[in-house]
Amino acid sequence: MNNKKLTKKDLHSIFWRAFALQGGFNYEKMQNIGYVYAMEPVIKRLYSSTKDRAAALKRHLALFNCTPAMTPMIMGISSAMEEQYANNPSSMDPDSINSVKAALMAPFSGIGDSIFFGTFRVIAAGIGASFAKQGSILGPILFFALYNLPVTLIRAFGLKYGYKWGVESLDEVQKNGVMDQIMQIVGIIGMMVVGGMVATMLPVTTTLKFSMTGATVKLQTILDQVMPKLLPLLVTLLVFYLIRKKVSVSKLTVGVLILGILLHVIGIL
Repeated sequence: MNNKKLTKKDLHSIFWRAFALQGGFNYEKMQNIGYVYAMEPVIKRLYSSTKDRAAALKRHLALFNCTPAMTPMIMGISSAMEEQYANNPSSMDPDSINSVKAALMAPFSGIGDSIFFGTFRVIAAGIGASFAKQGSILGPILFFALYNLPVTLIRAFGLKYGYKWGVESLDEVQKNGVMDQIMQIVGIIGMMVVGGMVATMLPVTTTLKFSMTGATVKLQTILDQVMPKLLPLLVTLLVFYLIRKKVSVSKLTVGVLILGILLHVIGIL
C-alpha cells in the first residue's frame, strides 16, 4: 500500500486547466479531451510507470459532458478516487471512477445549467443591459463581473470540496433529496427572472387604433387593461412554442426580425 498524496499545486493546476474544458470539444465524446487535459497533473503525480499513466489517461477519455462551471467538483472527486486507487489498487475497481463521473454528469448539468445559464447569466445580462441602454460603459463591465465572479468562486470551491469530500458526501446529498430541492428552488428563481425580463425588456406594442361612437380607441390601451405587457408575453410564448417544435433559433431570429420590420411598415407595430 502506497501513500501518494496530491498537493495544492496539483489542485491549482486542475483549476486552471479546467477552463480549457471546451477546447477539445467533439461530437463523439464531447468534453473528454478537456477532462483528460485537466486531470493530467493528477495522473503524473500519482502514477510513476508509463503503463499506469496511459491506463489512467485512457480511462478519462470516456464520454463526458457537463456544465463547465460544475465540472471542477467532479474533477475533485475523480482526483480523490484516483488517489485512493493509486495507493491501494485492491480497494476499488478503476472502472468505478468513470461510473461516478457518468452518474454525476446529469444532475450536475441540471443544477449548473439552471444556476449559471438560467439564473446568474440572465440576472447579470439584465442588469448589464439596463445600464447599456442608458449608454453607460458599466453595462458590459457589470455583466462580465456579475456572471464570472460567482462562476469562478464555485469552480474553485467546487474543486476543493469535491476532492475533500470524495464520493461519500454526494451520496448522502442524493439520498437526502437535497439536490432535488436545489433544482426546484433554482428553477423557480430562473422563471421569475425570465418573466421579469420579458415584461421590462421586450417593448412590443401596437399602434392600431379605431373609431367607436366618435371616439378614437387605441388597441394597446385595451390590451393593457386586459393584462399589462400582454403582447410581449404572447410573442415569447409563440417563440417558445416554435422552439419546442424544433424550429432552429437562427431561423426564428431572422423571421422575427423580418416580421417586426414588415408589421412596423404597415402600421401594426
